[in-house]
Order: sequence, then structure tokens, then C-alpha cells
Amino acid sequence: MTTGTPRVVYISADMEGTAGIVDRVQTTPPWYEDSRGAAEYQRAREWMSREVAAAARGALAAGADAVLVNDSHNGMLNVLIDALPKGCRLISGHQKPLSMMEGVETEGVFAAFFTGYHARAATAKGILAHTYIGAVADVRINGVSVGEYGVNAATAGDFGVPVTLVTGDDITIAQTQSLLGEAVVGATVKRAIATMTADSMRPADACELIEAAAAEAVAAALEGRVTPFVITDARIDVEWNHQTLADLAEMDPHVERTGDRSVTWVAPNGVALMHTWRSMVARVLARMAL
Repeated sequence: MTTGTPRVVYISADMEGTAGIVDRVQTTPPWYEDSRGAAEYQRAREWMSREVAAAARGALAAGADAVLVNDSHNGMLNVLIDALPKGCRLISGHQKPLSMMEGVETEGVFAAFFTGYHARAATAKGILAHTYIGAVADVRINGVSVGEYGVNAATAGDFGVPVTLVTGDDITIAQTQSLLGEAVVGATVKRAIATMTADSMRPADACELIEAAAAEAVAAALEGRVTPFVITDARIDVEWNHQTLADLAEMDPHVERTGDRSVTWVAPNGVALMHTWRSMVARVLARMAL
């Protein structure tokens, strides 16, 4: 029986890095566009959910008392809750203060897993590479280009939580480990050939790999082999793919224009970075929807 604060593994679950997925028709929920890709999306969300469940099983078997999953893909209504094993909880819905990292502040969280993640925006050959939305050309923290894995790891770092597992294509694993350290366990479920082409494992084989990697990642956290990614007064630079989006971004009182399509600000910590970032992205998405 668990005594005291339970040891919780947190999973931020994206979709593009899932085995077998290579195209937006698979990753776009049909209620956001049309129903032509509904069958492909349904298969993709099942593959995604099975990978998340595999990560959870591995974590629980290795000593975690509970797993908290945050659905972090488009619309955040993708993970099938009944696919998750006993001992899991699921955060879903898109109005989240910490977006892809909602719930990481939960008491007892000692490790974060990034499942189904993808490479940063504009990465050559990275499967469906982007950073939050397609309108972003580049995000840099203190001069270093990062993807979602960087923004999200900085948010987790504010709560003393290290990222100990990332799953996705080979480029994603390399980028994440380059930023956060090679002690982060990587589960490579497909090899990137082009932006929408991959050499992928079977979903069942990918789940076996992820389950074993998750157990290793829990051990890495318990043994202190991975440290949180903490930022303090970090310079954040964002380049958009059109000047009108930079117009919107600079409306934030913390943000300054630095070029035709670029803005900058100083983030005192990871949560502040997420809040400013989320605010800018929301304005851009609202403009793009008009």
C-alpha cells in the first residue's frame, strides 16, 4: 500500500510522432475540417492511445504509483480513456492554462514523458514537424532553436520535474536529447525519410518498445540521472511565417518587435514563458480563423 504522497508519472501525449502516422489526414480531427479523413483519424487516435497506454504500463510496472495523462494534440480530445490501464487519469479539453503541460504541477509528479512528439518547426525531413502551430517558423530560447519539447520542458522545470522519456521519430529523439541531455530515454518508433514519409515500426512493436523505455525512464528519474530543464530570465525569440502574425504577437505588453516577422521577450521562468506563448498563439489562431 502506498503511504505518503504517491509517485506520479506525467505524460504529455501528442500524436504526430506515433508509429504509422505520416500525414495530416491522420492527425486532423474530422470535426475541425470535414469528414473525409474520419476513418484515418480514428485509426490514428487508436494507435496514439495504445502508445500512451504502453508508456503508462511501463511506468506503473517500474514503480510509479499513478499516471496522469494530458491529451496534448489538436483539440486535446484524442486519447481514448478506456484504452488506459488502471491507475491512470486523463486531462482532456483545450482550454488549459498550461496547454500541453496542464497537470504537470500536480503533487507527486516526479517525471514527465513526452509521447508521440515531433521535430521542431522547419526541420528537414522531420515527420509533420511544427512548433504548436504551422504559422511558427522558429522558436529560440537563449539563441537555441527548440520545438514543443523545449517550451514544454521549461514549463515542467518550474515544478522541478525532469523529462525522462520521449517517443517519436529519430530526428525528434535527437533534437530532444540535444537540448535536455542524452540521459533522456528515447523510443524511436519510426525513421524519418521526408516530412510526410517514414519507415515505421508496427504499432504493436512500437508499444513493446515504449513500455520497456518507460520502465527505464522511471528508473532514470528515481536514480536522479535526469535533471529538470530550468530557465531564468531567458530571451525568447519567435519568427512567424508572415508579418501580420508578428503584428498580432507584439500586441502583448511583454513582447517587442525585432524584425519583419520576428518578436522577442524575456521570460522570467518556464510558466511565464508558457503563458505568454499561449496568449500569442491564441491571437494568431483567432486571426487565422477569420
